[in-house]
This record gives sequence, structure tokens and C-alpha cells, in this order.
Amino acid sequence: MRLFLLTALTMVAFAANSLLNRAALASGSIDAVGFGAIRLVSGAVALVVLVLLLRGNLRLGGPGRVLAIAGLFIYIFGFSAAYMSLDAGLGALILFGTTQVTMFAGSLLGGERPPGRRWIGALIAFGGLAWLLWPGEDAQISAIHGFAMLLGGVGWGLYSLAGRASRDPLASTAANFVLTAPLALAVVPFLPAQLEPVAMTGVGITLAVVSGAVTSGLGYALWYSILPRLDGTVAAVAQLTVPVIAMAGGMILLGEVLTARFAVAAILVLGGVALSVVRWPQLQIRSRGS
Repeated sequence: MRLFLLTALTMVAFAANSLLNRAALASGSIDAVGFGAIRLVSGAVALVVLVLLLRGNLRLGGPGRVLAIAGLFIYIFGFSAAYMSLDAGLGALILFGTTQVTMFAGSLLGGERPPGRRWIGALIAFGGLAWLLWPGEDAQISAIHGFAMLLGGVGWGLYSLAGRASRDPLASTAANFVLTAPLALAVVPFLPAQLEPVAMTGVGITLAVVSGAVTSGLGYALWYSILPRLDGTVAAVAQLTVPVIAMAGGMILLGEVLTARFAVAAILVLGGVALSVVRWPQLQIRSRGS
């Protein structure tokens, strides 16, 4: 039960990241690349302070560090670049669909053999998510930005797979952020600018800092703490709940409308995830003579 609650809390943190990102970009308070860079740097600062207070020192080495840095870097800027043009719903669908495929593939290559019900549950959950987020006929889809989000999904999948080797989740997450932040700042000047420049405001910067220090930094540390106790395929399927939680949060906090489509899709996603990750008791049929 404790593992389930920690996993649920982590998914809420991930959904909160989406809400903070949407609130900042939709209000025109900051541009996507600036949000990503501030998010990463503020996460690094907060995690370093916390590690120094609790551990006394910060070690930058450790198992899976190179894979984690590469994954985090690709995710942050694939995600940011994609949302310069991509619809939020389609972006979430590409991101989490690609993450699921990446983590399933990595887990299978690592020797994991998920049961049939996990495959079925994953398909049901992803089907519900696709039905909910699929763009309308008039949607304009940019191949370049779609590919950027696909890279973001691969990056997040690799980052999550690397976390299964973590021995100290908080220190590992801090090291990942600290080593990735300078790379990010070096790359920012070379990333393509938005067609319509956006000036950073105090509101946008504040939302980016909260996203980095709290829902990303602490949320990712919590994610790393539970990943070693989860099968890779279970961790992949669980993340399909994030867009649903984010949309529910938008209805509660941003005044978005509850629809029948959302309600049915949420049942499919949550039901598929439950089928995949819950250990259902096996029925035992006894003969009359036993």
C-alpha cells in the first residue's frame, strides 16, 4: 500500500508539472525554452541545498549517471521545443506513448517478462488516452515538433530506466540535475526561437522555479526512490495516468470543463493501469472430491 501511495503521489507531481507549464506558457509569461532552462537550474539548486543539508556532501558519480544525464537533457529540451508548436493534448499523447514503448523495450532487453494481463492493460490504458487526446480533423501537426516530443519521450524513458540502478535517490537526482544544467545553459542560445518572442515576467519565472524546485526536483527524487521497487513495465504503464490527472487538475484549478469523453477515457486509462499493475488473486477451483 505504501508503494502504491508513493507512486500515486509521484504521478500527481508529474501532472502538476504539466499544469505549471501550461499555466506559464498559455498566459504568455515566459517562452518554452526559458521555462525549461529555469526549471532545470532551479531544480539543481534546490536539490544541492537539500543534499548538503542532509548528507553533508554531493557525489556526482554513480551507476547509470551518463544514461540519466543524456535522458534528462533530451527530455527537457525535446519537451520544450515541441511545445513551441504542438497541441498540448497531442504532445502528451506522443510523450507518454513513446515513454511507454521505450521503457517496455528497455525492460524486455533487461530480461523482464511481463505477464499477458500487463500487455492487455497497457493497450487498454493507452487506447483510452489516445481516444481522449487525439486531435481533431482541423489540427495542424508539425512533423518537426512532433519528432521533438518523440525524442522527449525517449529521453524520459531512458531517465526512468536509469533510475532503477539508483542507490541514493535524492543524491542521484541532484547529481543528474547539477550535471545536466550547464549543458542546458550552453545549448539554450542555439535553440530556435519562437516565431513570436515572449518576454519573461515574474509570474512565468516563479512558475518555472516552482516546477523545477518542487514538482521536478523533489518529484524526480521520489520517482527514483520507488523505481528500484517497480518492474520497468509497471513504471511505464503507471505514467499513462499523468495526462488524466493533469486534465482533472485543470478542471479543478483552471476552470476547464468536465466532459463525458473525459469521464469514459479516465475509466479506460485507470482500469487498464489497474489491470496491469494490481496483483489480482488467482481463483482456485476445487473438485467435489477434494
